Amino acid sequence: MTTVRLILGDQLNAAHSWFREARPDVCYLMMEIRSETDYVRHHAQKVIALFAAMRAFADALRLAGHRVHYYRIGDTANRQTFADNIRETVRTCSADRWERMEADEWRVEQALDEVASALGIPCRVVDAEHFLVGRAEVSRQFAERVPRMEYFYRGLRKKLGLLIDPSGQPHGGRWNFDEENRARWPGTPAAPDWPWQAHDLRAIWQEIQHAGVATMGDPNPDQVRWPITRKEARAGLVAFIRHSLPEFGRFQDAMSAHAPLLFHSALSFALNTKMLHPREVVDAAIGAWEEGTAPLAAVEGFIRQIIGWREFVRAVYWACMPAYSSVNALGASRPLPEWYWTAKTNMHCLRAAISQSLSLAYAHHIQRLMITGNFALLAGIAPDEVDAWYLGIYIDAFEWVELPNTRGMSQFADGGVLASKPYAAGANYIRKQSDYCHTCQYDARRRHGTGACPFNVLYWDFIDRHGETLGRNPRMALPYRNWALVNADEKQAIRVTAKQYLSQLDSL
Repeated sequence: MTTVRLILGDQLNAAHSWFREARPDVCYLMMEIRSETDYVRHHAQKVIALFAAMRAFADALRLAGHRVHYYRIGDTANRQTFADNIRETVRTCSADRWERMEADEWRVEQALDEVASALGIPCRVVDAEHFLVGRAEVSRQFAERVPRMEYFYRGLRKKLGLLIDPSGQPHGGRWNFDEENRARWPGTPAAPDWPWQAHDLRAIWQEIQHAGVATMGDPNPDQVRWPITRKEARAGLVAFIRHSLPEFGRFQDAMSAHAPLLFHSALSFALNTKMLHPREVVDAAIGAWEEGTAPLAAVEGFIRQIIGWREFVRAVYWACMPAYSSVNALGASRPLPEWYWTAKTNMHCLRAAISQSLSLAYAHHIQRLMITGNFALLAGIAPDEVDAWYLGIYIDAFEWVELPNTRGMSQFADGGVLASKPYAAGANYIRKQSDYCHTCQYDARRRHGTGACPFNVLYWDFIDRHGETLGRNPRMALPYRNWALVNADEKQAIRVTAKQYLSQLDSL
């Protein structure tokens, strides 16, 4: 009597109850397959690091006495699909049942449900034991409508007792310290070094290339600086709490060409592959505040990203799929400019953010939202193309977290389900929050004519062309009042420059 248990590449949770004891009647199945490498073009470091982490996890399971059947990407016996590999493993192990954890992505969940229907043996689905809000609870909370993130976040903080005083009120008398977390980084204090040592993963990269997997970005296979074990992930958490968290709050919205990480944690890859649990990350941050080594505003801002935003976007994803993946409320349809794949653009902010993304498979959330995402929103880029780019280029991108962040928050393609207004901004925001503008060939203070910053031109064009859709949104009242004050000649000059820019996006 044998059970085959499937472990997906983003289910590297050593604390899962499955692994409490080694059982001779259980065989764990893990696989590197083309159906997962090929559904979008992924960053090379994403594929390399994920395979390395999966292999390290399999080795740790074997060392603990578990049976593991592992398909590498180049194995001749690898059929390259979930269905074929599961079927073959069940046959060779003479298994009479198989089990799996809940998949985080809709398409994977559907594929595995189809496998269960075809196998003809009992299948049991268990919780992944990672998220703080289960899918059943999400279904109940979001049954009638999607709440605003702020209220979801407050409710979860109350439920978990995080930063709550004995009277049931938030410590510091406020739920949200976001207004204190918007400073521009002046270059001091110095940003910490990258938290992980380099791995030489050239052997894995050669296997990936030999298998014919198409990737993007710089593989840099002998210098992959991402955690591939829980021990390394934990070390990164400790380094963040000690060196970066104290300044994280003040500078979490800042951007710099000279410090790609600034004071961000870069723990999202470890979290999204489940090497770290969100509660241990939150508890570590709160511990720093309790010990007096990090200010409340920084700690609140950080845990809001974890228990507020991360849990919330997952809830939106499962409440709204599969229809959410095709919404396009603003009717955006232009192709993604070629320089999103090469960084060969004259706009310094976009060149810096995309170059960094191609080099590191990482950019922090403000670069993603207010640089690459903001431009795609203003230019009216098709959401499908924006989704594919974000899902591929970032090492932490899995559809459950990428899709609501991109199609919802960044592109407002859901019409306001996730965010109450579009996150659209001109160059003034970028100039205030970064050091990009002073070395750019475009003028951040001009909004039309030769040399005008494309963000300014396209921002006002965006406001103009979506007036019927967005003009009634109360949170957009100020930009529409300002647009009404612009004289007719200047409006026409903006429209002319915008038309010119939109017709030559690839050359901006």
